Amino acid sequence: MSAPTSHLREPLVLGNPPYAQITNEVLVPMENMPTKTWYGAFSISALCLAVGLCAIGWQISEGIGTWGLNKTIGWGFDITNFVFWIGIGHAGTLISAILFLFRQKWRTSINRSAEAMTLFAVMCAALFPLIHMGRPWFGAIWFLPYPNLRGPLWTNFRSPLIWDFFAISTYFTISAVFWFIGLVPDLATVRDRAKHPIRKIVYGALSLGWTGSNKHWVHYETVYMILAGLSTPLVLSVHTIVSMDFATSVIPGWHTTIFPPYFVAGAIFSGFAMVLTLLIIARKVLNIEHLITIKHLENMCLIITATGMMVGLAYATEFLISWYSGGNYEGYCFYNRATGPMSWSYWIMVSCNVISPQVFWFKKMRTNVAVMFVMSLVVNVGMWFERFVIIVTSLHRDYLPSSWAMYTPTWVELITLLGTFGLFFSLFLLFTRVLPVIAIAEVKAVKKFAQRKPAAAAQTSYAGGLPDLAHAPAAPEKGV
Repeated sequence: MSAPTSHLREPLVLGNPPYAQITNEVLVPMENMPTKTWYGAFSISALCLAVGLCAIGWQISEGIGTWGLNKTIGWGFDITNFVFWIGIGHAGTLISAILFLFRQKWRTSINRSAEAMTLFAVMCAALFPLIHMGRPWFGAIWFLPYPNLRGPLWTNFRSPLIWDFFAISTYFTISAVFWFIGLVPDLATVRDRAKHPIRKIVYGALSLGWTGSNKHWVHYETVYMILAGLSTPLVLSVHTIVSMDFATSVIPGWHTTIFPPYFVAGAIFSGFAMVLTLLIIARKVLNIEHLITIKHLENMCLIITATGMMVGLAYATEFLISWYSGGNYEGYCFYNRATGPMSWSYWIMVSCNVISPQVFWFKKMRTNVAVMFVMSLVVNVGMWFERFVIIVTSLHRDYLPSSWAMYTPTWVELITLLGTFGLFFSLFLLFTRVLPVIAIAEVKAVKKFAQRKPAAAAQTSYAGGLPDLAHAPAAPEKGV
């Protein structure tokens, strides 16, 4: 007797493909020559990167006077872009670590791309503190606490620049190790399929002698679990440190304890939107729509909706706190955000981050690929403007009306931002050519749960990891 329809769950892999077919569908695109679409996309992103590098070289040569900063607005596009890119990188750790610990099987098709996106976004973010120093070739001397006799020139641990350095380096290191460990089983598969001797040697070295034995799988699962546990606090700690760049100051609009949870929710919000943007394109171009299904995209839309409401609550709470505190400066800061000369940026932020995600309350909208793609772009535009609003509108009218000023970015700042997008997409496109974009072993592990089963039976299922290849079904499973 079949289970009631209300207790059936949607499959994680459509069409019930055999294990070998899953391997081929993921690896054949990276084993063959790139398509014209790939070459076109890479040419555009590489061009943006080249133009951005020219702008960076110009501002290093001429100094940060090439920016639109002034005595009142000491932070502008550079810090806005830094916080934006750090936020983009948070979804990868959330999908990989936290959803793994909570045994969310739907993460298996999207975690690899999200983890790669995290690393590339952190690389983009790391550019801005280096540029902001003015003379980045002295960065190692100013950042690293090594023994010396210079006394007063010892590393200043009270500087937000130092906090950002340790946040970025720690986050990047742990995320890279976690990403690489997850790649090892798939790298061994690429090694075994490689025909060119150099390719075989490279992937053989990267796969660390993986044979797929039971001993290797046990060690793999143990290490992966430990790294997931270590990575989880990073989701909270890294963007909390970034928020303290502002919260520890005395500037109205910054000096508030709501910033740490506010920044973390916003980071997850923007990160999931960027993952959604990339995966909607990748699943179509790579023809893997049955592996990255509408259900995967819908789940991400639900998380975007939840975190978007958290961000909206934070916006309202800021206004409430500024009113309840009775502080004239704090109250005027938020009044100026909503009604001042730069209020256009505030209302773009509210429209994109608070109002637009509400369309995902309707299932028809959050299962429509075109709507999801547009909304993912809208959310990222809104989150960039959120950082712009926090930084610039809090600075341009401070305590003294005599020092009030406006801010307009220069062409150097605009092209530098364009260059970071070029770097991000160039790295992601190269990633699709040299590494599996989907965790093959993890998708195979959940394939046996891809049938439509009663929800009660799913409670005993394993969340991901070792695929039972030795007992793979001889005949196709029914009900998919």
